[in-house]
This record gives sequence, C-alpha cells and structure tokens, in this order.
Amino acid sequence: ELVESGGGLARPGESLRLACAASGFNFDRYPVAWFRQAPGKEREGVSCITWHDLTTYYADSVKGRFTTSRDNNRNKVYLQLTDLKPEDTAVYYCAAPAFKNTCSLVDSAFEMWGRGTQVTVAS
Repeated sequence: ELVESGGGLARPGESLRLACAASGFNFDRYPVAWFRQAPGKEREGVSCITWHDLTTYYADSVKGRFTTSRDNNRNKVYLQLTDLKPEDTAVYYCAAPAFKNTCSLVDSAFEMWGRGTQVTVAS
C-alpha cells in the first residue's frame, strides 16, 4: 500500500513537502515515482527515484524546482516542491512497479498507486 501526505494550499513561490509511505511489499527493492493530474489533463510523470543507487529523474516542467528522495529504513519517499507555480496545482500520486525495478515517468509502468494528495497553488 502507498499513502501520500503533505499536500495543501500554497502561494506562488512557496514550498511544500510531500511524503509517500509504503507498506506491504519490499519497498527498498523498487523505484518510486511521483505523478500528478490536474483537472481536465492527463496524468503526468513528475519524478522517479531508483532503489539501489538513488538516481533521480524529473520531468522538464519541474526540473530544478522539485527534488525527490527516499528513506528506505522508514519506507518513505519524499517530493520537495519549491518555487511553486499555479500550474503545479494537481493531485499528486506516488507509484511503484509490481514487477519491474527500473525508473520511468510513464504511468503504464506502475501497478501500485496511492490515492493522491491535493496540491493547490494560488494567491
């Protein structure tokens, strides 16, 4: 199971930190990705972090502003959102694959999903 937390309302330029808590599977052997979906838009891959060497990948739209990290001892992955913009408003989901152990920003590569946490950026 994956459970997201940390969403909320932020003003442009502010920061938020999202967390994804994992349970029920060998979390430390799988990559974890963050996706987001804004109203009326397709789900977008935001970031991914590998399980073994902690390599990170980011969508161009968030590169330099968002940072993902993980604590395998606590079964958690984090997404630090900085310099938030109104276009970052979306429901943010964390996801993990059930079979593959390579990072991706494509949602079809992931079988386990959290329920999401809402991030709203508005002045």
